[in-house]
Amino acid sequence: MNLAITGYTGFVGTRLLEYVDPQSVTLLGRRYPFDKRFVKNTVLTDLASQLDFKDSLSGIDVVIHLAGRAHIMGDSGLDSAEAYWKTNTSATLALARQAAKLGVKRFIFVSSIKVNGESTELDMPFTASDAKKPVDFYGQSKSEAESQLLQLAKETGLEVVIIRPTLVYGPGVKANFASLLKLVSKGLPLPFGCIKNNKRSLVSVKNLVHLIITCIDHPKAVNQVFLVSDDHDVSTASMVKYMSHALGKSNRLLPVPLWCYRLAGKLVGKSDVVNRLIGSLQVDISHTKDTLGWIPPQTLEQGFRETVEAFIRNKK
Repeated sequence: MNLAITGYTGFVGTRLLEYVDPQSVTLLGRRYPFDKRFVKNTVLTDLASQLDFKDSLSGIDVVIHLAGRAHIMGDSGLDSAEAYWKTNTSATLALARQAAKLGVKRFIFVSSIKVNGESTELDMPFTASDAKKPVDFYGQSKSEAESQLLQLAKETGLEVVIIRPTLVYGPGVKANFASLLKLVSKGLPLPFGCIKNNKRSLVSVKNLVHLIITCIDHPKAVNQVFLVSDDHDVSTASMVKYMSHALGKSNRLLPVPLWCYRLAGKLVGKSDVVNRLIGSLQVDISHTKDTLGWIPPQTLEQGFRETVEAFIRNKK
């Protein structure tokens, strides 16, 4: 099975390369990979402007498309909308159309749970069959790419697989998860004692990569949308508890009322950040498990432990 992979220098792509054979992989992107085993099979190209992938995709069976413009909080304006559309929608479709013309059998598109929306009511998780309700430019660009890919599948016979991850964490994770982990590592009392009734679905990078690999040749993955998580939802307080346990730190949480968070968010213009902290975003992965016979190989507790161990090593 010959694979073409984009986005291989990203958080998920770097981990994916650990599980594939360098001899059967072509990498498409603007930089050489960190893993030197893949350098000779790397085609340097700008996916957003490339028009002819004939030399890159000839003989390829499956494209795994991870590349895209990442979500940036507070990113707004017409220029941002155009940038997201160009990278996440237009470039994705150009690559997929070329793939179809050149006889590629399957196109795996790693999208985002933001296609479903920004939040859920408690214990009312998103499902793969829900109507799409993207809010920001990032989610809208991913949603449009999904729609056009599935239409392309009908027109050409290209097998399309869409994966919508929740928040991805694991060794080397950045952004909000890393910030919270760093805060917990200090061992100080934290003001999250009242954030115990929300629920969030997370997915370890190991579980996401395992699902991607499963979808490479699974016969029932064709033209399907799969939500993915660790299948274990946690509150913010529980998340801190798992982190504290893995770090060997005390888990002292102060009972700061939720209204204080909401007020602070409004005062400093960070209501979206506060909503992520105190709100819920759950996904139901029953369709993924039932269709593919897939079970996340790593538990949430194992994923947190692996992430913390890497965090400690990096500090040293």
